Amino acid sequence: MKIGELSAASATAIETIRYYEREGLLPSPARTQGNFRIYETPHLERLQFIRYCRSLDMSLDEVRALLKFKDAPAESCGDVNDLLDEHIGHVSRRIRELRTLERQLKELRQRCCEARTAQECGILSELTQASKDVVSAEGRTSNHLRSVHTV
Repeated sequence: MKIGELSAASATAIETIRYYEREGLLPSPARTQGNFRIYETPHLERLQFIRYCRSLDMSLDEVRALLKFKDAPAESCGDVNDLLDEHIGHVSRRIRELRTLERQLKELRQRCCEARTAQECGILSELTQASKDVVSAEGRTSNHLRSVHTV
């Protein structure tokens, strides 16, 4: 199949397919005499594997590591387990960070409970003050910003 057909079959943009090829995640396909890429079923299956891993928010390095194991089926999968455990830890940290962000946004939202003029808006006032406090004269992050944005 040509790249457009692979793109349609895998719901993947053509540029993404080419990017995965450049990154070594997807092997280069054979080419026709007209220099068109010709993809086979294994390309589609590998692309689907990559896409599913990416949908689980795995980095390209994580996907690359998993593909190495997939390409060596006789190897032990202990390192695969370790990789997934690390990824789970990363996801757990991000969830905590997002919960902190949600709490901060809700606190910010409480600064303005009714429609007023923009100059009286507590949210805009707090955002303005926080933006002024972002970097102190010495180029260091202010304590206010750390308390508002530490996650």
